[in-house]
Amino acid sequence: MSDLTNKKFPIGPFEAPENICDTILDTYIKAIKDFPGKLRNLIEHFTDEQLDTPYREGGWTVRQLVNHIADSHTNSFIRFKLALTEDNPTIKPYDEAKWAELQDSIEMPIKPAMRMIKGTHQRWTVLLKSLTNKQFERTFHHPEHNRNYNLRDNLALYVWHCNHHFAHIENLKKEKGW
Repeated sequence: MSDLTNKKFPIGPFEAPENICDTILDTYIKAIKDFPGKLRNLIEHFTDEQLDTPYREGGWTVRQLVNHIADSHTNSFIRFKLALTEDNPTIKPYDEAKWAELQDSIEMPIKPAMRMIKGTHQRWTVLLKSLTNKQFERTFHHPEHNRNYNLRDNLALYVWHCNHHFAHIENLKKEKGW
């Protein structure tokens, strides 16, 4: 694996698990619950200069990553709610790369994004803990992938997403000796 690939995918690309039993589901819910605090502890003493450092050459800055996480996880939470209240709804994709280039992602302090992440994850955790196995099988349709995703698999994806971007920042921090 090349250095660039390692920097892009420090924990490897997402691979959907074949079977997500209740025990694994519980660990996923705990990961969603714990992620905001884990991220806060990783970046709480970062300066603006550190926040404006790309995690790899040609990659997003830490500030953009934090704002991306807020955007992405809010979208995922809404997709969960749509799937729980509609019959296989078609979700609205968005261009995450273009969103990361908007001024709120590039220039703003990260506190509002961190509050969004914390609040979204708190609500998401309460929702996830309330779901039955049958509800976790509910689906939404992703038109770009022309595929239906169930909530169990989507939760696995977002736990990976948490760990994926956390590793980007953690590896940068280690590499820079921060």
